[in-house]
Amino acid sequence: MRTLLAALCALVVAVWGAAVAQAAYPATAHPWWIARREAMLLTGYLSFALMALAMYLSTRPAWLEGPLGGMDRVYRTHRWAGILGIGLAAAHWLVDMSGDLLKSVIGREGRVPKEPLSGVLDALRHLSKDMGEWAIYALLAMLAITLWKRFPYRTWRLLHRSMPVIFLMLALHAALLAPRAYWTQPAGLLLAVLIAAGGWGALRALFGGIGRARAVSGEIVAVEQPAPGVTGVRCRLGAGWRGHRPGQFAFVTFDAGEGAHPFTIASADRGDGTLSFQIKALGDYTATLAQRLAPGQAVRVEGPYGRFDVARCNRRARQIWIAGGIGVTPFLAWLESLQSAPETAPVAELHYCTRDQSADPFVPRLRALCAALPGIRLHVHDAHRGESLRAESLGDARHSEIWFCGPGGLAAALRAGLARAGMRPRFHQEAFEMR
Repeated sequence: MRTLLAALCALVVAVWGAAVAQAAYPATAHPWWIARREAMLLTGYLSFALMALAMYLSTRPAWLEGPLGGMDRVYRTHRWAGILGIGLAAAHWLVDMSGDLLKSVIGREGRVPKEPLSGVLDALRHLSKDMGEWAIYALLAMLAITLWKRFPYRTWRLLHRSMPVIFLMLALHAALLAPRAYWTQPAGLLLAVLIAAGGWGALRALFGGIGRARAVSGEIVAVEQPAPGVTGVRCRLGAGWRGHRPGQFAFVTFDAGEGAHPFTIASADRGDGTLSFQIKALGDYTATLAQRLAPGQAVRVEGPYGRFDVARCNRRARQIWIAGGIGVTPFLAWLESLQSAPETAPVAELHYCTRDQSADPFVPRLRALCAALPGIRLHVHDAHRGESLRAESLGDARHSEIWFCGPGGLAAALRAGLARAGMRPRFHQEAFEMR
């Protein structure tokens, strides 16, 4: 994620720098007015580039799962590209507002003259400037409610649907206010690519094209509540389902008004289009799923996505698998997929952290699945008995590979404990956030 964002920003700075080197300002232009103009161009360019990347990544491009490490990483990059892009948009607006300050300090003399436009283009330039200002206000509001986690998800989702329109306003703003000299330089070529990529994503979002090619309709076969706050759903999909690898997730739509939510597939691929999900109550919607759903209801599943795959385990490294709470779901799919060929199972230590194993329905299932896989050693950590998983519980992890799915706080504590002990094993962790 960081590499992609840094590379894009570096590319923008490079083409902007090349344009600055070729720029010809009047001899009467004051250096501070020139600096203000170039600061506006740079912050605006960087902001638009990041927003274009965010808009493209919102289309869930499956081809980027490999380079970025899974669709969860694609969405994490989308999220941070949007946050950074809005931050730079705010900086762009502040630089624009600095004009009055410069007038009071050095006067109007030495201002950089505007490029002459006439007729329709001049009118469009004024319109695009206003649209850019409106878009920045809208973006700042969207950033505030995105970071405010208590803001209702359903309302946030409805407001988030305006992002494609906001981006198209920004694209018009960028195309009409970019210096004309850019269009004969690398800066113009890159800007055109960004407008095309982001515009394509915006139009796909507006016309409902995101994920359409990977979506399959089906019906709910069974609904159960194996534990308080957990809803088990089994679905049967149509012939278009491509199958999945154990550990992958899918976007599931039970209610068109609520939209799609990402859930890990908790079953192995049986080749019959049947999928199981174990869904924890994390909000108003998921808390009432057991009452909302019933066998025979329609369901739409888009996917599969993700790289949390048992086939990617490095057999030469010591395998440590860690599940916390509902994070056990991908490991259930892993263990189930290995039942038909136990000899292919890697040697691994599976740590499962639960609040109370006596009331946890996943504990007996884990024990039954691991009993048929002699290479998998199960450790249950029961918080009710005062048992907790710490970094030292993992032993010598210097030559290990850790696969983790569970609460972020537990992952952070384990990483910190391993680092204090001078151990930094490869740590696989899904980082999916819808907002």
